[in-house]
Amino acid sequence: MPRKIAVYPGSFDPITYGHLDIIDRGLRIFDQIIVAVARNSAKNSLFTIDERVDMIQRVLADNARARVDTFDGLLVDYVLSQKATVIIRGLRAISDFEYEFQIAQMNRSISQEVETLFMMTSVPYGYLSSSIVKEVSSLNGPVDSLVPPLVREALKAKFATINR
Repeated sequence: MPRKIAVYPGSFDPITYGHLDIIDRGLRIFDQIIVAVARNSAKNSLFTIDERVDMIQRVLADNARARVDTFDGLLVDYVLSQKATVIIRGLRAISDFEYEFQIAQMNRSISQEVETLFMMTSVPYGYLSSSIVKEVSSLNGPVDSLVPPLVREALKAKFATINR
């Protein structure tokens, strides 16, 4: 029987409990989820691509059904190269939907073989974003309930070097 593989793309700068919630819930539906870190993201990243991949691999180390990879170029091409058929996207609010809907429609126009699955965030993470985590952490605020301990420590270390 063929395995059901999904790709969960993003910048993951850094990965949060909200992202992990989507991964855990996605694994109820799919045999494997590939957490695909975008190399060509236009976002100004705090962590390098290698740092992000390392953090995600360490956070997901106990989950053999989730793996981490990077990609360049069109997401649809990457998804098809991985023999996946679904892109998972997390939604926090209606404002997320408008943007994600446009991207999903474009991806669908590129390939009819790839579907997008929107997953609503769980209630405790409805406000959570990597940007908020970075802002709070940069001001020495508590992020314990937002990110795993190893991510919290990486944030502290990163901001200690930046704020010197």
